Amino acid sequence: MRQPNLSSVVERRLLVNYRVAPDVAARLLPEPLRPQLVHGHAVAGICLLRLGSVRPTWAPKAFGLRSENAAHRIAVEWDGPDGVESGVYITRRDSASRLNVWAGGRVFPGEHGRAGFEVHETPDASRVAFATLDGDTRVDVTVEPSDELRGSELFADLAEASRFFRGGSKGYSPTRSGRRLDGMELHTDAWHVEAGRVRSASSSFFEDPDRFPPGSATLDCALIMRDVPADWGPLPTMASAPSRGAA
Repeated sequence: MRQPNLSSVVERRLLVNYRVAPDVAARLLPEPLRPQLVHGHAVAGICLLRLGSVRPTWAPKAFGLRSENAAHRIAVEWDGPDGVESGVYITRRDSASRLNVWAGGRVFPGEHGRAGFEVHETPDASRVAFATLDGDTRVDVTVEPSDELRGSELFADLAEASRFFRGGSKGYSPTRSGRRLDGMELHTDAWHVEAGRVRSASSSFFEDPDRFPPGSATLDCALIMRDVPADWGPLPTMASAPSRGAA
């Protein structure tokens, strides 16, 4: 079945970013992906995404759906036919939407797990917490707006961070077969991010010592995106081999 292009509005997107030891990040990646390094660090993080007006590009906006979603990501690069390409590897996707869970990997790329979300938003801060129904992953993050990006060892300023993440518009995620990666690309002519400050953050993924030995993953910065129209298009699947850390 041909997978459709989707239209949406990114109502809220929190990017909570960690700097990670390159060798540790590499063990989590399937071939042919490798970590994309920034000042000697791999870049990983959590994307907490509320999408609105999601529908096929040909459908009226009034038929669009709304959902809370999350993705754990690692910035990656790989050798393409025309040179080195970059994007993100999404270790797992989760959604509060039963439809997204059913349709992911069928109607559109990206298999999803199911999660329950708790969201509290004010002009001063956004708190997003979720726990997956399979018990594997728990996240609780509070981010507040900031007038500039402070304390990051990855990026000198907001403009540098914005350029980096805009370049990571291609996302690949594993499939149950383990032999290929599903891909989806974000398109927008209205890209805009703002600086955030992490008030608190906990993540069972980044706090797992089997994945990240002590000191190998450090919280670095946060970015906020709001009310950005965006389209999502399928990418050709990518053949893959198991991650380097697989038994």
